[in-house]
Amino acid sequence: MKRNGKSVDTVCPVARSTEVVGDRWTVLVLRELYMGASRFDEIQIQTEATPQMLATRLKSLEADGMVERHPYNEKPLRYEYRLTEKGKAFYPVIQALRAWGETWVKSEDEEIAVRFTHRVCGHEVGLDSVCPACGVRVDRHDLDAALSATFAKERDDRREAFKAAKS
Repeated sequence: MKRNGKSVDTVCPVARSTEVVGDRWTVLVLRELYMGASRFDEIQIQTEATPQMLATRLKSLEADGMVERHPYNEKPLRYEYRLTEKGKAFYPVIQALRAWGETWVKSEDEEIAVRFTHRVCGHEVGLDSVCPACGVRVDRHDLDAALSATFAKERDDRREAFKAAKS
């Protein structure tokens, strides 16, 4: 098997998967796409990746069939990025990282960064991928997200810092 011109010499699915999504920046780019960002600047702002780093990750995700580019402006030519079915199928991994991070890598006094509500029944899902109220397995498109005040402020502060740096 070849990926991006180099040979992958294992049948291990974990090793092969990490060839596609095995670095911090790629996972953060995917997080932003799941959160609704689609344009380069917003993804860059929230991941804090350099333009070169982000461009490289987006090109790699596109080459691997995780995202597709779609033009949204002709002059100058600008693209937005959308998850493919393959990219959407990665969501349970992001959900697992979120649940693990909320449980194991934050202080006890911190609130949950993002609360998800099942659109169908209106109940909070918590850190699971199954709605506790109706027992239905949920995916990202089944959920409404509410950012904690702290996380929302962190994201707004990044936007403001980016605007200030561009001025």
